[in-house]
Amino acid sequence: MIPREPVMLLSFVNLKLRDYYGSLDALCEDLFVEREEITERLEAINYHYDEEKNQFV
Repeated sequence: MIPREPVMLLSFVNLKLRDYYGSLDALCEDLFVEREEITERLEAINYHYDEEKNQFV
């Protein structure tokens, strides 16, 4: 289960990407969540996935 609140989601996802996953796709697959669900919720607070950094910035 991932956090519902966007700022908490941002912190959760970036921590997981930094410490455990080499890509957003790997995180989504492991947590059984759609990539679009995460990206849309974080784009709503002006954060976008940077593949090079493997973080939402």
